[in-house]
Amino acid sequence: MSLDNIKHIIAVSSCKGGVGKSTIAAHLANELNRRGHKVGLVDADIHGPSVPALFGLHNETIHANAQQQLIPVEKNGLKIMSFGFLLNDAAAVMRGPMVTRYVQQLLLNTQWGELDYLLIDMPPGTGDVALTITQQVKLSGAVIVTTPQTLSLLDVSRGILMFEKVNVPVLGVIENMASFQCPDCHSTHEIFGSHTETLKQRFGIEILARIPVLKPFIYEVDSDVSNEFIVAAADRMLSALKNVHAGQTEHPQVTVEGDHMLFSWKSGEQLNVKNRDLRANCRCARCVNEMTGQSLLDPSKIRADIAPLKIIPLGNYALGITWNDGHASGIYPFTLIREVAQKTASPEGKVS
Repeated sequence: MSLDNIKHIIAVSSCKGGVGKSTIAAHLANELNRRGHKVGLVDADIHGPSVPALFGLHNETIHANAQQQLIPVEKNGLKIMSFGFLLNDAAAVMRGPMVTRYVQQLLLNTQWGELDYLLIDMPPGTGDVALTITQQVKLSGAVIVTTPQTLSLLDVSRGILMFEKVNVPVLGVIENMASFQCPDCHSTHEIFGSHTETLKQRFGIEILARIPVLKPFIYEVDSDVSNEFIVAAADRMLSALKNVHAGQTEHPQVTVEGDHMLFSWKSGEQLNVKNRDLRANCRCARCVNEMTGQSLLDPSKIRADIAPLKIIPLGNYALGITWNDGHASGIYPFTLIREVAQKTASPEGKVS
């Protein structure tokens, strides 16, 4: 297989279009390439291939080797493959199975050679193509790109759960278009609001970078110029990847004991939390109004025998819990579990 000589394969994903996923993927690949790593970038967004334009690669001709493998286009040493090279300006009008076959060909039938990193610009969403990639390719990790709008954040949990269900560690989230700096008064405006803390609290996941609206991101990728925000994002991404690869991910052992759960970490820390308190503090979109933050869950309607049916670790940052009332979309960061334990342990503490 053409992927056998690739050390790390990283998916750059978003659960909705228009958040700048391809731009971020291109800049991350360029940054890793600038550092002297052997890097490839595959554009798996068949219906909207934008990687060729991001690198100024127009009217490229794709060739094949003697083994009928596609030979990637190179830009300053960065190996790039995209369906856009085959389409040029034509529209990709095709159904799901054909799309899946083309993605498989771009990934598995390209002569990548030896690479340190292969970044995959994933198609938006969690549909067939994304699932096919996660099932057929051994991904080292995934980076999720979002924007601060509430509607974009609604989909982040779907991406996290999709990757965790197929055992792909989520390395972190990049919040794109997080702010805008006025060129006249130099003041910073968070035009879509600030949701970084919301992301941390809700998912317990690392924020790799908050990237503002910047001019360089509307032009072609400059292979010779670094960007401080991309540099920081790449540093944190590689650090998270190193920790995952080294097995430095710790999640607690969970024991269900009647109406409560006991969480035990290797460090010796133990927390005892009632099932009802955790269920009442779920922060998923079904339990909290995403627009206002107001709770939609009436604690008095939680069944008396509420109990977890399934508990799955989500990396080293959270647990996913399926409850016996049918609720399965809750993500419980360890910070939230600790918060609930502390709040309910104090005499004045009340479950919100």
